[in-house]
Amino acid sequence: MKKDDPAYKGQSAYNPALLAIYDVWVLKFMASVVWKTPIPPAIARYRQHLGGRHLDVGPGTGYFIEQAAPSAGTEITLLDPNQHVLKHVSSRLAAWQPRTVEADVMKPLPVDGGYDSAALSFVLHCLRGPMSNKATAIRNIADVLTPDGVLFGGTVLGPDEPHSRSARAFLWAFNKEGGFDNRDDTVEGLHAILDASFRHVEIERSGSSALFSAIGPRPA
Repeated sequence: MKKDDPAYKGQSAYNPALLAIYDVWVLKFMASVVWKTPIPPAIARYRQHLGGRHLDVGPGTGYFIEQAAPSAGTEITLLDPNQHVLKHVSSRLAAWQPRTVEADVMKPLPVDGGYDSAALSFVLHCLRGPMSNKATAIRNIADVLTPDGVLFGGTVLGPDEPHSRSARAFLWAFNKEGGFDNRDDTVEGLHAILDASFRHVEIERSGSSALFSAIGPRPA
């Protein structure tokens, strides 16, 4: 991804050094201590919704898929604009022989479609705002799902939502640095962009985050 691309900043920090400590820093510390968002419910969503043909958009380190332990026959596609992420996750999930696709979710996805499930786990808060702009990512994923397909994941909400003092400090710092762009992200805004592309939407607050699932893509 070129440095002048609007999406560059949100993914540029994911280098080998960060990926090596990501599970401890982000999942064990930031999620539990700062965002007050326990990880087990996010893993449970994977186990509940992960289909036989699954697309993971912005897979991080592959932790969630690994912990969900999908069956051996599960077809997994990893999509991310960052080559470091794709290399790291494909190695971690080698037992499932995942396919990797270097692409930006804000652009039409270069995949065949027909996926039973797709995950967008803690990616939306990194995409360029406002939230109406992030609707493009939701629509792009909806377009490659089956008629009964499900999109699920989570996102850190913006400062208008209830947060602890430490969470607000990190939100301010991450938005100033550019890794986050979620100043306008709310539960209502999240519901609106999911509802525009899916027939059934469920959202659950979890500390500073929102966990969501959306089933049945609407026609484009």
